[in-house]
Amino acid sequence: MSSHISNNEINEVVWRACDTFRGAVDPSEYKNYILTMLFIKYTSDLWKEKKADFEKKYKGDSSRVERALSRERFQVPIGSDFDTLYSKRDKTNIGAIINNALEKIEDANKEKLENVFRNIDFNSEPALGQTTERNRRLKNLLKDFADKRLDLRPSRIGNRDVIGDVYEYLIGRFAAGAGKKAGEFYTPPEVSTLLARLLSPKEGDRICDPACGSGSLLIKVANEVGSKNYALFGQESNGSTWSLCRMNMFLHSKDSARIEWCDTLNNPKLIEDDELMRFNIVVAYPPFSLDKWGHENASSDRFNRFWRGVPPKSRGDYAFISHMVELALKDEGKIGVIVPHGVLFRGGAEGVIRKKFIEENILEAVIGLPAQLFYGTGIPAAILIFNKGRKAWKKASSKRDKHILFIDASREFEDGKKQNHLREQDMTKITEIFQKYAKIDRYSHLATFKEVEEAEFNLNIPRYVDTYIEEPDVDIPAIQKEIEQTEIALAETQKELNKYLEELGL
Repeated sequence: MSSHISNNEINEVVWRACDTFRGAVDPSEYKNYILTMLFIKYTSDLWKEKKADFEKKYKGDSSRVERALSRERFQVPIGSDFDTLYSKRDKTNIGAIINNALEKIEDANKEKLENVFRNIDFNSEPALGQTTERNRRLKNLLKDFADKRLDLRPSRIGNRDVIGDVYEYLIGRFAAGAGKKAGEFYTPPEVSTLLARLLSPKEGDRICDPACGSGSLLIKVANEVGSKNYALFGQESNGSTWSLCRMNMFLHSKDSARIEWCDTLNNPKLIEDDELMRFNIVVAYPPFSLDKWGHENASSDRFNRFWRGVPPKSRGDYAFISHMVELALKDEGKIGVIVPHGVLFRGGAEGVIRKKFIEENILEAVIGLPAQLFYGTGIPAAILIFNKGRKAWKKASSKRDKHILFIDASREFEDGKKQNHLREQDMTKITEIFQKYAKIDRYSHLATFKEVEEAEFNLNIPRYVDTYIEEPDVDIPAIQKEIEQTEIALAETQKELNKYLEELGL
């Protein structure tokens, strides 16, 4: 056995464990059990190695070992570790035993994991089947995770963020199988990376994702800072997805992230002095065109988030955008949001809100992405970048303040069978054009306020970026001559063929 375990090895073992559930449990449900067991296995292996190190350091002095362990960032109570659970795999109440272990882990780490496991029930008959089937599945799950290759001690994984990477891998695979439900918890990694680069977070920033799902986008933005000097905040309405996000933050060593379980639009919990908290960076991939998002209460919103207008009842896109813009700090906050293309051109209430955003001169860029990048939907999406540090139109002096940058990146991507992907070169090109705020033929355009006004505040990208490539003129006489020469050569060939056939008596 090599001294280090690779991502592929872990992926193979853990993905095979999913066979326990396939065909009987929906991927959007069994992801909770697989990822929670991965969490237990990792923390148990980490704890086991820490304990062995302290025993060696303190020469078996149990009191000193216990004292040292108590100061660790995470606690694994006695009897709640993976090895203990595995030893009880044949128990008829194994589901309840796992639940009890999770409850103890949560109690021992309340600040980091309070209520995280309340939505994950290993003794659930509706989710895992009746007692016999449930016990069989859980026994197989424990046996899969007991694979000797799945040794997740720090000495085996080194300084790499292997577990976080595997967690992201699994979330991605589950998203691929979850269909339309995937968007509830997963943003494709290359899109997250692109958004992080576009927003360029800096040290000391407060970063928020008000629709954070499993937290992958929030983590990517945080990693772009380049140090640990930042603060992370998120909100998620789905209970099991919120749990995954909390575990994901721990696995990526972002224990201090504040992730709230709440309805972002109707009951936000990131509150400070009875006002919405404000952030340097606000980023999100909210659900597209959410119906029944809370239209009936928007006009009396106590935070006055919808002062530009109330979005339509059946499409909550501008509700999320309005919320995000209000979260950004005055005169400096930046916002990056993934939206369906309808946001760019739909009329009615949405047109009114869009016009006001443009008149405020806080919209910095509109970036069109390729189709089929996102799980659960094949439609193309766009990224809107807002910057509250831009000057008003009349005071605008720099190129960046006087224009809106439009980028059509929809034609450059890696073609996949089910999902398309942004390549590194695609992300680099988009980022460089945005940073330079450059106009490139058939790729990007800098639009003035007058141009946008003349287009009646329609932001549809083809109005500004002309991707038409003129076909070269066709030389009709030359083609006609070529056809004639071809016909002559064909006649000669046919004549020669007939000669051979005649000689053969055919």
